[in-house]
Amino acid sequence: MQPEFIFETSWEVCNKVGGIYAVLSTKAATMQEKHKDKVFFFGPDLGNISDQYFHEQKSLLKTWKNNAEKLTGLQLRIGRWLIPGQPIAILINFSSLWQKKNQIYSQIWQQFHVSSLEAYGDYDESSLFGYAVGMTIQQLYLHLTASSPLFTPPAVAHFNEWQTAFGLFYIKQNLPQVATLFTTHATGIGRSIAGNLKPLYDYFYHYNGDQMAQELNMVSKHSAEKQAAHAAHCFTTVSQITAKECQQLLDKSVDIVTPNGFENQFVPQDNDTFNKKRTHAKKILRKVAEKVLNYNLPPDTIFCCTSGRYEFKNKGIDALIHALAKTNQLKPQKPIVCFIMVPAWQNGPHTKLGVVDHITTHQLCQPYNDPILNTMQQLSLYNLQQDPVKIIFVPSYLKGDDGIFNLNYYDLLIGMDLTIFPSYYEPWGYTPLESVAFHIPTITTNLAGFGQWAQIQEQNLTHKSTTVIQRTDSNWQQMTEQIAHTIAQFTTLETKEIEKIRKAAAKLAEKALWKHFFQFYEKAYTIALKNL
Repeated sequence: MQPEFIFETSWEVCNKVGGIYAVLSTKAATMQEKHKDKVFFFGPDLGNISDQYFHEQKSLLKTWKNNAEKLTGLQLRIGRWLIPGQPIAILINFSSLWQKKNQIYSQIWQQFHVSSLEAYGDYDESSLFGYAVGMTIQQLYLHLTASSPLFTPPAVAHFNEWQTAFGLFYIKQNLPQVATLFTTHATGIGRSIAGNLKPLYDYFYHYNGDQMAQELNMVSKHSAEKQAAHAAHCFTTVSQITAKECQQLLDKSVDIVTPNGFENQFVPQDNDTFNKKRTHAKKILRKVAEKVLNYNLPPDTIFCCTSGRYEFKNKGIDALIHALAKTNQLKPQKPIVCFIMVPAWQNGPHTKLGVVDHITTHQLCQPYNDPILNTMQQLSLYNLQQDPVKIIFVPSYLKGDDGIFNLNYYDLLIGMDLTIFPSYYEPWGYTPLESVAFHIPTITTNLAGFGQWAQIQEQNLTHKSTTVIQRTDSNWQQMTEQIAHTIAQFTTLETKEIEKIRKAAAKLAEKALWKHFFQFYEKAYTIALKNL
């Protein structure tokens, strides 16, 4: 059983915030190929922010749009999401719902027991957006099926993360002929436990989600996420490690795991183009590094990096810095420059690199409060010329306009020799997957969904592209030493050996393409439609 129409929504549709944008924007090409223009994405209308990724087409669904706006009181923009496949995207201005907020919350409490009394921060905005999506899906589905009153075409509405849960509740109430899916990409409680420096794994089976929501002041968000998981016709998550979280913290087992794939259009397929881009990236990385450090680097310098959101513990940035300090003591055979590419609060690029300090590329607003700089100082990592390991902090989004590199992340990533992501909390892990897509060996952990998957895929290979470090709540010393030895060992490898590892990386990445992984979503659609 497959749907005739697919409606999918996330706060990150046409809004590049994090990993969910990568999931949806890469999955869309496969969805379009299989369901040409019967796939509709719904996102928040954030004006200029959305317009970077969205092209409005006023002729598209024009008649429906005018009627839908009158019936719902919402303002809609319809066009194409500027990603591979260019699917139809509908952006919603939901500001008219603010005056109905309490009425909506009361209604959802009565029907689904979602507690919105303790709401704060982005809960209101997210909930009203989700509700508006539900209203819009209802009107669009009725429009699309108006010509077939005797036959109800199968359709699914797919909601990603708690931010869209109110849309699922609306569909369950008002459009029962549409099957619903809910995907949690990371449980709110699990992420919060980890982010609040509590031991998530040693005491995992002793945590109660509702109790922790009270303790961590997350009652409303947890309530919305939990009730959506229970109400959906099909509940999914992205990895086995997060499936365990859902069972323990949401009291709901997932119906199917839908791992995150990707499309490789952003990876140059032609060898000449690939090598030219890699050479150019290395040249830029070296140029910036030498300006920051204020001295020249040897020709055989190894360039490596970590990247992602600035979650100091969850992303393993703390573990990486400690591991690099230990690598320094191991005296690796080749010098190493590690770029920590995580956006932070900054005031733009340094006008003269290497003048203010020999660590940062941009002016941090509160350098004295920065965990990366403070940890480097505690470990006496000063980027001295005689030190084999140097760390350069790039606290900026890399979109090609950062003022230092002026290249996007992928155009810099291709120049790296190694990447390191010692994650503590990582439901999937796009960054190491992106690395192997660019033929770059990577280090990650068994606490990342991708790490667990890669370990299985490469278990019998002589040359592995992914080193999966075992990480627990209580093996910090052993874990950081293992990362350090892995980095130091990499500096001893001959060119032929590295080439074999890079080929293994490309093969692993090919296994994660959406053409292999989309089948799990097709199974999820079937489950939802059967449970309707």
